[in-house]
Amino acid sequence: MTTLTRRSLFLGTAVALALAGTAQAQEFTFRIQSSDPAGNTNFVLQKEWAEMVSEKTNGRVAVEMLPVETIVAHSETMDAVAAGILDGHFTDTSYASGKDPAFGLIANPVGAWSDPSQMFDFMNNGGGKELMNEMLEPYGLHFVGATTPGLEAFVSKVPLDGVDDLQGLKLRAPEGMVQNVFAAAGAAPVNLPGSEVFTSLDKGVIDAADYNTFSTNAAQGLHDVAKHPVYPGFHSMPLIEVSVNKAKWDSLPDDLKTAMEESVKEFAVYQSETVHERDMEAAEEAKAGGEITIHDWSDEERAKFRGIARSQWEQAASASANSQKVYDLLTAYLVEKGLMSE
Repeated sequence: MTTLTRRSLFLGTAVALALAGTAQAQEFTFRIQSSDPAGNTNFVLQKEWAEMVSEKTNGRVAVEMLPVETIVAHSETMDAVAAGILDGHFTDTSYASGKDPAFGLIANPVGAWSDPSQMFDFMNNGGGKELMNEMLEPYGLHFVGATTPGLEAFVSKVPLDGVDDLQGLKLRAPEGMVQNVFAAAGAAPVNLPGSEVFTSLDKGVIDAADYNTFSTNAAQGLHDVAKHPVYPGFHSMPLIEVSVNKAKWDSLPDDLKTAMEESVKEFAVYQSETVHERDMEAAEEAKAGGEITIHDWSDEERAKFRGIARSQWEQAASASANSQKVYDLLTAYLVEKGLMSE
């Protein structure tokens, strides 16, 4: 299904509602700051979500999407939303880990997910949404829903077909859970800014990198110097939350609450499938060129990596009471779905 087709289907219900009668007067406006810059693909898609909300609510709710840093720094949006300076944020949940380490654990439990649909099911049907609100509402925010640009690919100069190939691998990984998991798997992670990844790969400072989605990696030329990407990726997939000021959320009538929740669920599929489509196109183009070899880990190797990651989640669980709740809920879900052994 093409992006245009998905977009048309997504809007079908909203358009039908709009055609059923004259659009009603605008009742609520939400100023929502993103953690993405204006020109970023994800921000462009988020602006489409704002249009979708308007159409889905027949014009009763208007969303103004603001790029990162428009009003406050990316790490300050939670406080700004609670104070009413912003009405909401569209942001990586890990930015709130300074408030409670549990936000960092649920934001990116490295190795947990092999597909966005798994994370969406956990959030929507596995208790994730309820737990997010249990953690967020004391800070004055209400969690509307989750999305993600998708599973990141892994950049490598050397063949990687499973966990054993990570032994001693020099790789770029951000501090925190990502570094801890890779170190536990036997790799030798180092912390480098994204701006130095290409040069470090090219000069042999590192042999691999946790960086971004396949299409973004390709667009930035990383495959020119690292010709053994792992795709689909096996490690990192960020949870991007849509949360709003709780008092403002509570003021909404139930039908608008439902419409906004449904819009985020539908947008999550739209965003992740749009990025996935671009990744597949980039992968097919790369394979046709014959200059790279794409490595796709087996379910067994992914499960092995997930098992190693679990030891790091378990350590992170001791950081706070909410962290333990995240760990217990996450591992119970993964075991129930057959994604991890007990």
